[in-house]
Amino acid sequence: MAITFLFCFLTARFFYVQVLWQEELNYRALDQWTREIPLVAQRGKITDRNGVVLADNTTAYTVYARSNAVKDELKTATLLSQALSVEQSKIYEKLTKNKASEITVAKKVDKSKIQSLAQLSLDGVYYSRDNLRFYPKGDALCQVLGFTSSDNTGTTGLEKYYEKYLAGKNGELLYETDLVGIEIENSVATYLPAENGYNLELTIDYGVQELAESALERVAAQSSPVSAECIVLDVNTFEILALANYPSYDLNEVPRNDVETLNKLSRNALVCDIYEPGSTFKIITSAANVEEYLQGNKKAYSTNYVFPSSRTRSVDGTTVKCWSNHANGKHCNQTLAEALNNSCNPCFTDMALSLGKETFYKYLSAFGFGKKTGVDFGGEAYGLLLPQAAVRDCDLARIGFGQTIAVSGIQLACATASVVNGGYYYTPTLLKRVYADDGYVEYERENALQNRTVSEETSKIMTEMLEGVVRDGSGKKAYIDGYSVGGKTGDILTTCVNLVKNLIKIYT
Repeated sequence: MAITFLFCFLTARFFYVQVLWQEELNYRALDQWTREIPLVAQRGKITDRNGVVLADNTTAYTVYARSNAVKDELKTATLLSQALSVEQSKIYEKLTKNKASEITVAKKVDKSKIQSLAQLSLDGVYYSRDNLRFYPKGDALCQVLGFTSSDNTGTTGLEKYYEKYLAGKNGELLYETDLVGIEIENSVATYLPAENGYNLELTIDYGVQELAESALERVAAQSSPVSAECIVLDVNTFEILALANYPSYDLNEVPRNDVETLNKLSRNALVCDIYEPGSTFKIITSAANVEEYLQGNKKAYSTNYVFPSSRTRSVDGTTVKCWSNHANGKHCNQTLAEALNNSCNPCFTDMALSLGKETFYKYLSAFGFGKKTGVDFGGEAYGLLLPQAAVRDCDLARIGFGQTIAVSGIQLACATASVVNGGYYYTPTLLKRVYADDGYVEYERENALQNRTVSEETSKIMTEMLEGVVRDGSGKKAYIDGYSVGGKTGDILTTCVNLVKNLIKIYT
């Protein structure tokens, strides 16, 4: 019995070692009698939707030395110092005092120095190619693209988010050596090729991105804001055509030694920060009201209803005022379209209170407030939405005109887009496809419909009203004769008139 057990145990052990453990043991054996030179994979490129390269690679080299293979340490250190412009004493110290089998002599060495080094044919000295990240457009899309670390790993932005596609897999060049690491004469090198990373094609249109960034620069010159942001979204697909933040920085000169400045400049505020949307939020309140009216909710107001005495409202002891004093009775009584045109707060207070917490919160959820949009970017903010159970009438009233609620820029953009595109809320995206240099497509992004927000009829009515704001109301500065331009005034609309005009030139 004991012999049978021992036989079964040994058989199982032999199977484990020879079959299951085979790959690891082969690797350990290979590691013992070879020395390797790393072959760094080329990081994938990032382009816009038209092939404009936004992130690329430039070549540099790392020089190594194996101290036990170097025959004359002083001579080698001197020649390396001359060829690489590195201090001779430091190289000599590494060669004589470092017990590691391989030392790094210099990193980020340019090709001309490597050519000089190759002519010296120094024993025990090797070099490998590195791929350093390079951004042809400098500061363009800096908060979106992000940057890489010293080892070329994605640290922020899309460089980090899509690291699994961009990174690739490093290879090795293996040399046979003896027990102390000296290369065996006439040994044959083994080449394990690197697998280059995949390329990313973004939804970004660089031409539109340039216009957006130029618009922010003009705003900065005119108003000296602490920061400014602009997003251009395709309302029919939720593909992001441009996403710009001001101020920016050059991705080729990342201020790595100033962490506070770097964190401030590299933050994608449109996705990661929140703010009170103010009057731009009245689009959402209006859309919810119109949809409820069309569905037969008797508490909702029709588009023909006239809101009386729009100067003030009193809710829970809190007074809500219109920005206008309605002198001489002008615009004192208004329809919904006129309330949008004039951006009169009390009218939107009436709508929110009439719909009630339960109904209004149903629409806030459908429009994506208080939760992430799902955009493919790290660190997205949820926004700030009071729990429904904690909301008082005065809170609900203020939410109706964009206060007591905080949203991210991309949340508001997506919600507004769904109001005018027929009521379709998609997941916004920055990525269009992932592909290899040979044209093979690893992944292609498809439009992802999350939910419906309003009906086609409500969307049509709201589109006409928002065009009226620009044609007849407070957004007249954005009106362009011969084109349909809709909007809702906050301070942003009138500062981006030239951007709208240039976008029309591109797409017509």
